[in-house]
Amino acid sequence: MKILDGKIYTISELNKEVRGVLETRYTGIWVEGEISNFKRHSSGHIYLTLKDEQSQISAVFFSFYHKGLKFEPEDGHKVLVFGRVSVYEARGQYQFYIERIEPKGVGALQLAFQQLKERLEKEGLFRSERKRPVPKFPKTVGVITSPTGAAIHDILNVINRRFCGTHILLYPVKVQGEGAGEEIAEAIRIMNQRGEAEVLIVGRGGGSLEDLWAFNEEPVARAIFDSAIPVISAVGHETDWTIADFVADLRAPTPSAAAELVVASRGELELKIKDAAERLRQGMIFRLRERRETLKNLAASAAFRQPRYLLEQFIERMDELGKRLQTSLTNWMTFKKQVFQTATGKLNVLNPLGILERGYSVTFDARGAVLKSAENLPTGTEIRTRLHQGELVSRVIATKETCSPRT
Repeated sequence: MKILDGKIYTISELNKEVRGVLETRYTGIWVEGEISNFKRHSSGHIYLTLKDEQSQISAVFFSFYHKGLKFEPEDGHKVLVFGRVSVYEARGQYQFYIERIEPKGVGALQLAFQQLKERLEKEGLFRSERKRPVPKFPKTVGVITSPTGAAIHDILNVINRRFCGTHILLYPVKVQGEGAGEEIAEAIRIMNQRGEAEVLIVGRGGGSLEDLWAFNEEPVARAIFDSAIPVISAVGHETDWTIADFVADLRAPTPSAAAELVVASRGELELKIKDAAERLRQGMIFRLRERRETLKNLAASAAFRQPRYLLEQFIERMDELGKRLQTSLTNWMTFKKQVFQTATGKLNVLNPLGILERGYSVTFDARGAVLKSAENLPTGTEIRTRLHQGELVSRVIATKETCSPRT
């Protein structure tokens, strides 16, 4: 056996040389493909497969490269990846090492926006029934924005013009760039802890999608949702919406519009008060005229022109009613007396004592039972006889039967 180049490679040496060749030739390249077998390791590293219609290649996306990734890659996503081709020497595995990834056909920020919007909407953060009304005349308005941007100047100008005297409490934050979302979320929480503001305006002036991205971040959405103080989202863009707009209790297209919504115009309020005062005055005049007319009619009535005559008529009528009442009572008493006498007569007729008064008597045996017949009454039996006045006690000497009258 003849060795052509005079060298025998170990596996490690071969893999190392192949890795050097691949990294020299295929470093800093873009690859297009579809994601499959997407897996996020507990370490934070992402492992996946990139494929097209005919081939596939394993890929790895280390956590230190995707810390600033805005969207969440998923199986089926068409993507453009930037990185290098190399070999995992321990296994001799040829794979693509991703340093940057972008969705194909739609921007990464737009995809991240859609993903977060769908997730938060499913959780109920956008429900209209949970949104609270903004107070009409707040004494203190909290503003969370950049202290140097145009937004705070627009808000101050509008509020001072419309209702001077409203207290503005500014919490300065970054409104774009790294960490802006966390600052805004923390400001909302601190404003709630302090509890001084009656309403919060959270926003900034206009800009690109990248400039406004802090208001599309999840921490900001969660802080607005958890806020006990009503929140107005005032990001300076007329047509496009941010996640903050969907969660906020009220959305204003610009910071100036938010200021107009949060405080009423002093001039408009004064006009409303004048209008209400005029309507009240006219109503009082109408009522006064109405009452005067009623009083005039009463003064012209007979009750005021002839009060003595009406009083005499009233007294005469009362006397007449009194006499009628007395007559009715007399007739009623006479009738009741007659009824009582008739009932008394009937009772006297039926009263046994009345019969005794006419000479009759009633005889009882020793037990007090009325004797109706002499039959079976033994000789010597003690009997008692009740007279009209007094009682007789006697004994039976003899009994005698009498014939009952025939019918």
